[in-house]
Amino acid sequence: MATSIDVNKQSVKQLLESGKKRKFVIPEYQRPYAWSAEQIETLFEDLAEYTELDKESTYFLGTIVSYTNDNGEQEIIDGQQRITSLFLLLRAFYAKLVSMVETPEAKNFKSQIESALWEQDELTAAVDYQKILITSRVMGDEGNDSFANILTTGKAKPEAKDNYSRNYNLFIEMVEKYATVQPGMFYYFIRNLLNKAILLPITADSQDTALTIFSTLNDRGLALSDADIFKAKMYNHLSHNEKHDFIDKWKKLDEDALNVNESMQKLFYYYMFYLRSLENDRKTTTPGLRRYYANNNFERLYQPEVMDDLNKLVNLWIVVNNRMEIENEKWSKNIDIKQVLDGLVSYPNEFWKYPVVIYYLRYHDDYDFEENFLTFLRKLLAVLAARYIITPTINAVKRGILNLDAEIIKSSSPKFDFNYVEENELKEKIKSAHRNTVRMILKMLAYQHQEELLPEKWEIEHILPQKWQSAYFVKYSDQEVKDLVEHIGNKIPFEKKLNIIASNGYFAKKQLSYKQSKVKILQDLSESHTDWGLDEIRERDIRISDELFSLLLSWGVNTVASSIDNKC
Repeated sequence: MATSIDVNKQSVKQLLESGKKRKFVIPEYQRPYAWSAEQIETLFEDLAEYTELDKESTYFLGTIVSYTNDNGEQEIIDGQQRITSLFLLLRAFYAKLVSMVETPEAKNFKSQIESALWEQDELTAAVDYQKILITSRVMGDEGNDSFANILTTGKAKPEAKDNYSRNYNLFIEMVEKYATVQPGMFYYFIRNLLNKAILLPITADSQDTALTIFSTLNDRGLALSDADIFKAKMYNHLSHNEKHDFIDKWKKLDEDALNVNESMQKLFYYYMFYLRSLENDRKTTTPGLRRYYANNNFERLYQPEVMDDLNKLVNLWIVVNNRMEIENEKWSKNIDIKQVLDGLVSYPNEFWKYPVVIYYLRYHDDYDFEENFLTFLRKLLAVLAARYIITPTINAVKRGILNLDAEIIKSSSPKFDFNYVEENELKEKIKSAHRNTVRMILKMLAYQHQEELLPEKWEIEHILPQKWQSAYFVKYSDQEVKDLVEHIGNKIPFEKKLNIIASNGYFAKKQLSYKQSKVKILQDLSESHTDWGLDEIRERDIRISDELFSLLLSWGVNTVASSIDNKC
């Protein structure tokens, strides 16, 4: 469907006056008004400088992106902070004009500001000071009422802490000072602000179009996310008594998500895959997040379990991302589960997350969840690792993942439908593993030799250094040595601090640092060898490929049915 936009530069007065026909609205999903004192001062000083240096040219204030919503209002998508600040500044000028002796100039500009801030009788032009041309509905912003009160009364409490009051009081102070110091320029300042300062309103035909324009133009901070839209939809669907509780729950969930290095946007994205699995949606094309939830008038967002499920997802990421345990969730203390999850974290893309999320939401309350979850995770890691090592692309597993997602809903021992992995091919690929798979492989190997997680900060150590002396290997070309140095047999996990100390030396010089490591396979290596060269790399290549293939086989690679079934 074709979209349309209307772009037409306007003065501040022209734009604000349009609020008489279509009132300006700052919608619920916008973030609270947040301009700092520095930004307020910059706006005022720029306008003052422009007035004093050039009273006749125009001054560009930026863009305002909006669309006309179902209530016939101008819903602001971009420019919320700017337009709010302009309303406050004009109200401060109006308050000063009211306090002055009425001159023809003062009367003129009072009339012009009235036309930009309030509704007026069409016949008499009488001003209704209670009917302002802008309303903020930002969810949970206690300053909304302050904003409306400032515009109607022209007063803000000196001790008020909300940004509307603080910025308005700052404007009042700057206007008063300017009128005192520059009385000859005072009216020119107001004239220029109203009629010479130019805005570029971009009016879209729909919210989707407006948001797209905003995402394209916005380079000043965080763009509106789909989650902001979902928040507003859910909020507006609630009864009045439920809304306050929802604000508190959303705020806490948002904070909790950030604390586990996720976001509300990501939570809704993961949750979409869970809902798709419930609907047996196996299509490999991933729908746009907002478009998916918008189906059937956002009905999926209004289900009573949504917020609880999103909170459960945060619990999952507490274990995965923060390595912490969750009270009353025994599985989170299981070191085998945590080690497999840590291996999955190093899988080269996010496709592993969707089946894990689905399995957790579906079965985490089951009495045998801990045992079944471990079996499922091991098989998932085995299958994904094997397929990616052979074919390091997303497409190697995409269809299988979407099928698995739907199968999880049907059974706690779901069917895995992935291509067969040929033993010799996999073993050869392991030896010269793609750089994207090295960390994952090293974790899987390390966890077969230790009962705790690897240190959080570790690097891939080249046992034989990447920079070597050619005379050290006289029988081999530099290219042969270079290739072997990058083989998996020459790589091992090593704590970052110790790696810095060990530097780029040969094995004998690094051996003491290796012995201080908490990585068990590195400790074992330091004790079992006195030197390290190309033969040792080749031997370890073979040993690692055999060990890893055996591990993947024991975890269920190349088997369709889950080993959960096999135990029954």
